[in-house]
Amino acid sequence: MPLFAPLAALVARLPSQRFPGIDDLNTLATPSVKSGGGAPIRFVPARTSPSRDFSAQYEVRIFERGEVQTRADNWHDLFNALVWLAFPTTKAALNRHHYQQMKARWGEKLRGTARDVLTLFDEGGIVVACADAALAALLREFQWKELFWERRRDVLDSMSFCVFGHAIYEKALAPYKGVTAKALIVDVAPGVIAAPPPIQLAELDSRAADYFSSADVLASTRYLSPLPVLGVPGWEPGNACERYYDDEAQFRPGRVRAPF
Repeated sequence: MPLFAPLAALVARLPSQRFPGIDDLNTLATPSVKSGGGAPIRFVPARTSPSRDFSAQYEVRIFERGEVQTRADNWHDLFNALVWLAFPTTKAALNRHHYQQMKARWGEKLRGTARDVLTLFDEGGIVVACADAALAALLREFQWKELFWERRRDVLDSMSFCVFGHAIYEKALAPYKGVTAKALIVDVAPGVIAAPPPIQLAELDSRAADYFSSADVLASTRYLSPLPVLGVPGWEPGNACERYYDDEAQFRPGRVRAPF
């Protein structure tokens, strides 16, 4: 599936006859992959029992020590590790915000909106590069059929969809119509759309990290636009047919337009 394209180069370097282990993932982690606190990232076994100690919390361990807890033989954690390697700058930005929010609110019962936004994108985000403002407007306004069918050729020429959320990758192992991502739309020059995958991926990683460099974007979960993943041209064989986009159970009309 083209949905997995951002991870393809990494997957090609993993063993194909068995489930990748922590050692396999650590061989791919270069010194440039760092936490929000600047610690080199390495993948470690997950804790078997919870702890209330601040320094033992998942995001805190990443920030302070670069330790990403990873469960064995677990797709969700495998994809999380691969996203760390594919989008290191954005992952570090999210981790830094998590740490700052946790430190400021430690002991409170509620996580707060900011951490909800971070988790929503971390689990279900997609970076949409767009070289045509009119197409971006159609996405924000939930005009799915006009975007993905009537302007299909333009979408293929002027947009690129790059999955970030590791939960979306996990769901894509057995995809279903209800899979919806939260889209971060970034305006790019046409050259970015046509760039080789590694160059495009690095650019989108940088742009997404820039977006999350400000705490202002964490004020609401509605700042990111919903995107029915299987509507992206070529990501589902069925969407080569016009009537595919008439299914309102999947392509729902929107009520609120995202402000960004």
